[in-house]
Amino acid sequence: MKAIGYTQSLPVTHPESLIDVELPHPIATGRDLLIKVNAISVNPADYKVRLYMPPTDGAVKVIGWDAVGEVIATGDKASQFKPGDVVYYAGDITRQGCNAEYQLVDERIVGFKPKSLPNAEAAALPLTAITAWELLFEHLAIEQQSPASTDKSDDVILVVGAAGGVGSIFVQLAKAITGATIIATASRESSSAWVKKLGADYVVDHTKPLAAQIEALNISPVTHVASLNSTDSYFESYTQLLAPFGKIAMIDDPEALDITKLKPKSLSLHWEFMFARSMFNAADMDEQSRLLNRVADLVDQGYIQTTLGQHMGTINAANLRAAHKALETGRSIGKIVLEGF
Repeated sequence: MKAIGYTQSLPVTHPESLIDVELPHPIATGRDLLIKVNAISVNPADYKVRLYMPPTDGAVKVIGWDAVGEVIATGDKASQFKPGDVVYYAGDITRQGCNAEYQLVDERIVGFKPKSLPNAEAAALPLTAITAWELLFEHLAIEQQSPASTDKSDDVILVVGAAGGVGSIFVQLAKAITGATIIATASRESSSAWVKKLGADYVVDHTKPLAAQIEALNISPVTHVASLNSTDSYFESYTQLLAPFGKIAMIDDPEALDITKLKPKSLSLHWEFMFARSMFNAADMDEQSRLLNRVADLVDQGYIQTTLGQHMGTINAANLRAAHKALETGRSIGKIVLEGF
């Protein structure tokens, strides 16, 4: 099968940072599904793994954790899907990724693709939808409500880095199935317009001091923070802004945080990593399948839209290098998608 991988960790400008290769066709066993990959999207996790996790013994490492594809075969213990089903998923960071024509994925972390979206638009969603869902409902413990409800809660969520992949779906989920007030951060006119379109109630500029801008909104105190990048830069501001017993949930990798600043207000800090369930074969691993199906329903009901920001062509090494390069700038809006081999 065709695949794109690497044999050594190199800067994205190097032509061998990602290369086209041929690999053996995988076979499904156990609870695995064999999936023919139709479309993929690219995430910061991809370039971080490429840069910091070189393969051993000259092996080819295939990465990529966001895909839409068709189930071709199932393992002997798989029961939730059948050949011909079209699915979407993020996969397992400890296994071969989706930058290949075929991939094996445990059925417990796979969902049915939203019927209303074409493959490329659906491929933008899985990893960020899982991350955003776990941030909102497991770490921040925001209460869900019916998407038809107009009830407002006392929750005020600050979403820092809202125009990126995770922020783009987080804002939509919060708007659709919580009663929270959403304050998004964005620094450019294009990214501000993007997050407003997705449902943010207010937008503030994260290149300027946050506290003064939020105080000027004259709304209730911030109760929750979704910190999607540069947590170390904003951490002290969070502790100043949050109401007592507030919650911070982050997804990035700050070098150091002074957690003693949490104590005066009895604040809590949570660290989201959507691969935790699959990496450790968690007892509730199938929660990811359920939430992907729930997100697909919300998409098909018109409450959630794709977060596709840029389609970069077919799936090959040259286009993937371009996608990684775009992500490494930290300025992309929404998700970058590739489709077909």
